Amino acid sequence: MKSTLKIAKGFSLLTLTLVVLVSCSENKKDKATDIALNEGVKEAVSLEKNELSKDFKAYWYAGKAEITSYKLEQARYGEMREGNAVLIYVTEPFLNDKQVKADGNNPDNIPVLKLNSTKNYLTGIYPYSIMNSSFYPVHDNQHALKLTFSSQEWCGQVYTQLNNRAKFEVASHSYFESEADQELQLDKAVLENEIWNKIRINPENLPQGNFNMIPSLEFSRLTHKELKSYSATASLTNNGKHQTYEVNYPELKRTLKINFSTQFPYTIESWSDSFISGYGANAKTLTSTGTKIKTLNTPYWRQNGNKDLYLRDSLGI
Repeated sequence: MKSTLKIAKGFSLLTLTLVVLVSCSENKKDKATDIALNEGVKEAVSLEKNELSKDFKAYWYAGKAEITSYKLEQARYGEMREGNAVLIYVTEPFLNDKQVKADGNNPDNIPVLKLNSTKNYLTGIYPYSIMNSSFYPVHDNQHALKLTFSSQEWCGQVYTQLNNRAKFEVASHSYFESEADQELQLDKAVLENEIWNKIRINPENLPQGNFNMIPSLEFSRLTHKELKSYSATASLTNNGKHQTYEVNYPELKRTLKINFSTQFPYTIESWSDSFISGYGANAKTLTSTGTKIKTLNTPYWRQNGNKDLYLRDSLGI
């Protein structure tokens, strides 16, 4: 009987020891995960900040957003579609750990220049509604902190989000079986989506030459291309009144050109995007374009009454 009790006690002690060891191991793993997830936060704090010019502060911190409308010619399914696009730029505080807009003042807030871009066009009987968002540090000292993309049309909706942490963490959802729900990590590289923010802050810092770039979330999803970095060649040219930033993706057979003013605030005047559109025998190289209509500097978030509808007319949309 005594031997049995000793064995039972010994077994209990061994079990307890194993539980403690496993728990400690799991805690170490949890801590390692937390460190990896928060690495981006620490990196953001330690990065040197580029000085903001007086012009930048006066323009982007005047309590208003910049809204610009564009006439859109969009390639889809091997044909050109007419529609409209809008670029909405505004500064706001961003919480890098939660990856959202901050509700209040916080020493860990990162000031960002946010771009919300929308496109609306018809494909035959049914409409497309597309939105991209990019949150880019105004100090132009690291990659975009977050990107989101969504597309809605009568076949269904798709959504992709990229978070800048130790690596780029991507979550994607689609109604296509082959794409469905995906989670992946990407090594950091230049993001096409962040280029539109960098132009507005300091075009001299745009990457040039040969490098790897991750195409826009919109292009990758709507063309069903793998979301990854591709070899790219980029150049910046100046014709006096405008500058043009051109990106070529040889593997994708795609060329993107963004035309913007040479003087601050470097307004986006137009763009063109040439790529293969359509499938099978209908596939051909077409060029989507956006041409500026009108710009308003206004606190649009306060203009949500019926009395404010006339502002859409002034934007020509």
